Amino acid sequence: MVTPALCRAAAGLAAALTPGLATAGQITVFAAASMTNAMAEVEDRFEAATAHDVIVSLAGSSALARQIEQGAPADVFISANPGWMDRLQEDGLIADATRFDLLSNAMVLIAADTGAAPVEIGPDMDLAGLLGEGRLAMALVDAVPAGIYGKAALESLGLWDSVAPQVAQAGNVRGALSFVATGAAPYGIVYATDAVAEDDVAVVGTFPAETHPPIVYPAAALAESDTALTRSFLDFLRGPEARAAFARQGFGVVAE
Repeated sequence: MVTPALCRAAAGLAAALTPGLATAGQITVFAAASMTNAMAEVEDRFEAATAHDVIVSLAGSSALARQIEQGAPADVFISANPGWMDRLQEDGLIADATRFDLLSNAMVLIAADTGAAPVEIGPDMDLAGLLGEGRLAMALVDAVPAGIYGKAALESLGLWDSVAPQVAQAGNVRGALSFVATGAAPYGIVYATDAVAEDDVAVVGTFPAETHPPIVYPAAALAESDTALTRSFLDFLRGPEARAAFARQGFGVVAE
């Protein structure tokens, strides 16, 4: 069955290969660090389909948004939460018509001990007891989306105050994942997709969706980069190959 997503992807790829764009182009994509594995696959597949080059810069969404505000040469921004995209949109830095919600995710509690027992996540969870003298790894709780969502979940459950002094904050969610994977912290809070990407951690519980704001990844072209080539890449993100890559890494695909 021919779906709207397939039509858009085909049209976008055709536009990218028209005579006006016959020579190979280059797209710079600023994407949330939690998309590392999926974007590597998307990059390879788009390049193979179009002969254009994709440069992916991965970091915390807050850091990427600030770089864009300071004039960094990005063409596409994919944020791990709407807030940072909203900020750029309010400043006129993204092309409004190109913005769409791409992905969803979930927050999980991970353990450095791959044999750790599952934990029932709720108001009665003794997270401080689980930590003992150890640290709880999280992304920056006041700036990076994964940290913001994680803190919101703990506050919703009434657990934040009891563990806040033991939180070890990393610059992005992959840094928090690394703290746990290397044993520097016995537990951490990351996206479900990060846990999928790391064999040296175990997921011991998933935070109920109602404990934090919905996790949505919006994507858009930058205002000065709203071109046929950039739009073809955004259409590719909504197409079947990218959707499959995102699903393999545990993302929910919102875009149609």
